[in-house]
Amino acid sequence: MDRLPTPEQILAFLRENPTQTAKREIARAFGLKGAAKVELKRLLLQMAEAGQLEKKKRRVRPQGELAPVLVLRVLGPDKEGDLWAEPVEWEADDPAPRILVLTRRDDPALGAGDRLLGRLTPLEGSAEGIDGPLAARVIRRIGMGPKRVIGIYHEGEAGGRIAAIDKRTDRDWTVAPGDRAGAREGELVEAEETDRRAHGLPRARIVARLGDPTAPRSISLIAIHEHGIPDEFPEAALAEARAARPTPLGTREDLRALPFVTIDPADARDHDDAVHAHPDDDPKNPNGHVVWVAIADVAAYVQPGSALDREARRRGNSTYFPDRVVPMLPEELSADLCSLVEGEDRPAIAARLTLDADGHLVAHRFTRALIRSAASLTYTQAQAAADGSPDGITAPLVATVVDPLWAAWRAAHRARDLRQPLNLDLPERRIILSDEGKVLSVAFRDRLDAHRLIEDFMILANVAAAEALEAKKVRLLYRVHEEPSPEKLEALRAIVDSVGLTLARGQVLKTAQLNRLLDGVAGTEHAEMVNLSVLRSMTQAYYAPENFGHFGLNLPRYGHFTSPIRRYADLIVHRALIRAHRWGPDPSADGLTRDEEEALSDTGEHISMTERRSMMAERDTTDRYLAAWLADRVGSEFEGATTGIARFGLFVKLDETGADGLIPISSLGNEYFRYDPDSQTLTGERSHRVIGLGQRVTVRLVEATPITGGLLFELLEIDGRRMPTPQRRAGEAPRRRLGKSRHLRRAEAKRDKRR
Repeated sequence: MDRLPTPEQILAFLRENPTQTAKREIARAFGLKGAAKVELKRLLLQMAEAGQLEKKKRRVRPQGELAPVLVLRVLGPDKEGDLWAEPVEWEADDPAPRILVLTRRDDPALGAGDRLLGRLTPLEGSAEGIDGPLAARVIRRIGMGPKRVIGIYHEGEAGGRIAAIDKRTDRDWTVAPGDRAGAREGELVEAEETDRRAHGLPRARIVARLGDPTAPRSISLIAIHEHGIPDEFPEAALAEARAARPTPLGTREDLRALPFVTIDPADARDHDDAVHAHPDDDPKNPNGHVVWVAIADVAAYVQPGSALDREARRRGNSTYFPDRVVPMLPEELSADLCSLVEGEDRPAIAARLTLDADGHLVAHRFTRALIRSAASLTYTQAQAAADGSPDGITAPLVATVVDPLWAAWRAAHRARDLRQPLNLDLPERRIILSDEGKVLSVAFRDRLDAHRLIEDFMILANVAAAEALEAKKVRLLYRVHEEPSPEKLEALRAIVDSVGLTLARGQVLKTAQLNRLLDGVAGTEHAEMVNLSVLRSMTQAYYAPENFGHFGLNLPRYGHFTSPIRRYADLIVHRALIRAHRWGPDPSADGLTRDEEEALSDTGEHISMTERRSMMAERDTTDRYLAAWLADRVGSEFEGATTGIARFGLFVKLDETGADGLIPISSLGNEYFRYDPDSQTLTGERSHRVIGLGQRVTVRLVEATPITGGLLFELLEIDGRRMPTPQRRAGEAPRRRLGKSRHLRRAEAKRDKRR
């Protein structure tokens, strides 16, 4: 066929064959050869000039219609949790169409700004094809989203500038007048990088104004935006939470007669675990104990594939700040229906743990139950009752609740000591805020036996959950903590050698060996340094369906079971238990599904990432609050110890608050200091003064920058010896303070990588 097709025939062919849009493909379809192909080229050009076709390089498509395969820019999820995108190339005057991204289980996680190659497809149930509701399947991701920037906006004569508040970043960004989104001088903004140049500052476009950066409650808001933590629930998830109703007894085991109690911090926002204990009346277990650990049955309310489930998995866990919490579940569940509040019937998955007289776990049984907490106690309240000073609430509970709990715990703790888990002594800081969000005090949390009791019982329940699922051959997510790498162990050996201790080579590392190191420095000036060094030698724990054991706890298997309100990993374990025990009339409704089982590796990787994200956000927020607390004490002197040595200076942790700060090497005196990475020391070239880890220091606070959390110190004394004051040559300008400079930010970024 050499007869030239009509324009209508060409348009019909392109719509029916959207992937065959090159001139040679059209010619082949209509059987055109020789001179007819030249005429076809002329016809396609005429159709383009007439506005019937769009021409892109060697391909054409009907004017105003999207190509079947195209590059999309992800806009992000809407309030319902659906992911939307728009075409990267769109030249029409009308706004670019929004395209629903249909993802499969194996597709990569997509975020706002990512670019993907997508194939247009009709929505399920739609017969309208490409002209109907627009949706696309992911072919592959072809580019990550632009770099996110959180900073302070400053006006300039030739446009604006964003000064980063992230201490891991050492540059600013320029903002064109049309990209400022109405931002004002000194305002906290969120932006995305639009252009990175080989020379000069990169450019950015402001996408959100976050308000006054000096406002007391802006500190946690900065971390939320800086680390990309989702803090608004989709409307579909909220609707499901609002529609939830109390769970009846049904086929559950009725444990409401057992006097369970919750024991939590005074400021606890939820109660996801309750405990009870009593002597074991089995004659085969003389002087044994029965410990009940009841955990909120979140699976009863958050079913696989629901909007609540999708959002819980996306968040991975709750994130806790001194002034707020970003929960994994909406408040209707986390603080109400799923929380084991005093005096209310609540669904739970309970573990009945049998301990022998020496505290070893000898048997366990899991049940889906209904419980009623007899009391919600604080740690200090429970501890006082155990120590013989009960209050009006705990006095009636001493004989039936408190004493049996402590008797069982003392046995369990003896077994724990024999097991020899890693026994690090790293006190936790507590920041107290006023109602307005200002720091009132910074102190270290008390470590009570009540804390250890709950911790030990939760560990036993987590071990029992992993054992129960393995016995029933149902997969789960393990909490994996692998042994330290040989490189990290060598670094640790060099450090402990410097304080006269030894970590043997050539044998399999056991936690008992590390505990001997820690016990050897307990109560000495080197205690904190050795504890920190052992901590830094550890690998990071993660979630995985493969079991590699838990080195730190010295356990062969471990699965998180005890906090499903705030950890998605625990919800997965609960669903696995439901499936394994076939609880209820339809365990497939809220038990672990086959799709979830197949996706366990991906889920483990994702929630391990969200956990690290939350830890970084919480740590950065603490640093900023500490800097705000110390900002009024610039010039004051503090006692502390060196915790890090680097080529550019040394890091110091203050005794009073646990705050970390930098002493630049340039402030150490008028001599050159050589850095030895193996021994982690700085040595003065003339004085031969050696500065190493764990040395006692007196420092002066030079600068505190709350917006970044940066602290800058001047070294006054080390191990009781005064440091020389740096002298300036005649005419030399004073050294610029580094508190807000790129030097300090680089230094702190390197320190953070070692954490």
